[in-house]
Amino acid sequence: MTNELFQNMAQSIIDGDSEIALELAQQAVAQGIDPLEAISQGYVIGVNKVGEAFANGDAFLPELVMAGEAMKAAVAVLEPELARRGTERTMLGKVVLCTVEGDIHEIGKTLVGTMLSSAGFKVFDLGVDVPVMKVVEKVREVNADIVAMSALLTTTMVHQKDVIEALEDIGIRSKVKVMVGGAPVTKEWVKQIGADGYSEDAIGAIKVAKQLLGQ
Repeated sequence: MTNELFQNMAQSIIDGDSEIALELAQQAVAQGIDPLEAISQGYVIGVNKVGEAFANGDAFLPELVMAGEAMKAAVAVLEPELARRGTERTMLGKVVLCTVEGDIHEIGKTLVGTMLSSAGFKVFDLGVDVPVMKVVEKVREVNADIVAMSALLTTTMVHQKDVIEALEDIGIRSKVKVMVGGAPVTKEWVKQIGADGYSEDAIGAIKVAKQLLGQ
């Protein structure tokens, strides 16, 4: 029964159907299903499928956006349940999260935020198309442990480098770990800009974040 529910969750993301995604999340909460399992074994499977289809040219931006909206609808229902169950969890660290300036891709970033907060990080999600100095100011304001930046375009990923340089300019680069992600990001790019780590997917981002903070 649970497997069928998880399959339907994945399908709701593939179909980009926010209403069904939301209803299934409500069902999961009502049935006492672990919200983290609903996300990782249900919705994320759908997100990954849409992501793969997009990468192969079988899905287009509107589908990606609709899948992201459906994911957000589900997460809005599951997050309070995650918080309720996770009241005793220790906070692992503070993460400032964004999609860089000029880039409006949200699905991957939102998913990373969801995964990190469900793992016990406090996430400050600044949204998409975020100017360099806004990121840096937020890092300073909340005394962040990690700044995580997503970019889906080769033309916008240069702003990941700009943020690192701005952190250096104001003298706080040594206090914060920098994670970057997005389709065009490679290990070479991470080295080139002096970032601390990257992950190809949202699940991997948790592992990277924990490693960076020595957990």
